[in-house]
Amino acid sequence: MSNKTPLFNQHLACGGKMVDFAGWNMPLNYGSQLDEHQAVRRDAGMFDVSHMVVVDLQGAKVKAFLQKLLANDVAKLKQSGKALYSCMLQQDGGIIDDLIVYYLNEQNFRMVVNAGTRDKDLTWIEKQAAAFDIIVTERADLAMIAVQGPNARAKAHAAMTAAQADAATSLKVFMGLESEGLFIARTGYTGEDGYEIMMPAEQATAMWQALLVQGVSPCGLGCRDSLRLEAGMNLYGSDMDENISPLEASLNWTVAWQPAERDFIGRQALEAQRDKGGLRQFVGLVLQDKGVLRAHQQVMLNGHIVGVTTSGGFSPSLERSIAFARVTAEVADKCQVAVRGRDLTCKVVKPPFVRHGKICVELN
Repeated sequence: MSNKTPLFNQHLACGGKMVDFAGWNMPLNYGSQLDEHQAVRRDAGMFDVSHMVVVDLQGAKVKAFLQKLLANDVAKLKQSGKALYSCMLQQDGGIIDDLIVYYLNEQNFRMVVNAGTRDKDLTWIEKQAAAFDIIVTERADLAMIAVQGPNARAKAHAAMTAAQADAATSLKVFMGLESEGLFIARTGYTGEDGYEIMMPAEQATAMWQALLVQGVSPCGLGCRDSLRLEAGMNLYGSDMDENISPLEASLNWTVAWQPAERDFIGRQALEAQRDKGGLRQFVGLVLQDKGVLRAHQQVMLNGHIVGVTTSGGFSPSLERSIAFARVTAEVADKCQVAVRGRDLTCKVVKPPFVRHGKICVELN
């Protein structure tokens, strides 16, 4: 039986169509995925992301531990609340998970990992932490609501106490802070501004209701996927997994090669891949013909298979189908994707497709 977040009854009250997602009973939509998508692009929408796994890490050697564990370097984090996006790798460079880590102080960090990888992530983290004497605490007592869109911050402030709103107003992008029981982070997974707000589970219903009063639209998994696809954001298990390294997932920017002496897990494998060359490229596709791009479709060039789509779907903002694909280096401006026995023409672009409500690619 699927787990239920503290907001399960709120989803039912709002007319949520519930589905199983990574072992959780979550809303796919509340009636119209398209309307929810546009609410986030044009106004403000909210998502229950309480299924995500929040892990607190404590110890005198916690920074050294995370410098070993993650491909990105937490030594970059100097200010309390500063966030960092990183991959956690196997020794062979395959991605165990992608995550966000927050620097709280020299002995305290907070990490948010994916729900679908919870068990393997915690097992891996605890195994690696043993040598550093780190306390690993899963915060199952917390709920999390993401509020996203051009008006998201203003509407979220109106749902907070005066002190919380005042504190949040000064937050810069990719920063978080604690205020009166909330951990408010200016982060998200939609390509729009907004917050991801963590709170004690028993406070989640009141926050959800307060956001509803401010006109924030409830949004489900369906539009969360179309929003992140438009925003050029990878989905673990689709665009990357344990068989893919960051170098073939367009996540080179998340690998901190300096300082050279930092021996993070997977470094030697990544260096070997980088030096050998011949890596596949991770690109965006904009469909030029009629049809719909989906994951696991063959990418063709001059009649030969040169790759595969990893995510795909209809883009409400572009009003056409888009996809991510992992392809050989020979793919340049155009390619074809095999869809139901037809090779459909696609324009090759560099994601993101849409950010902050603006189209970022040429469509034709």
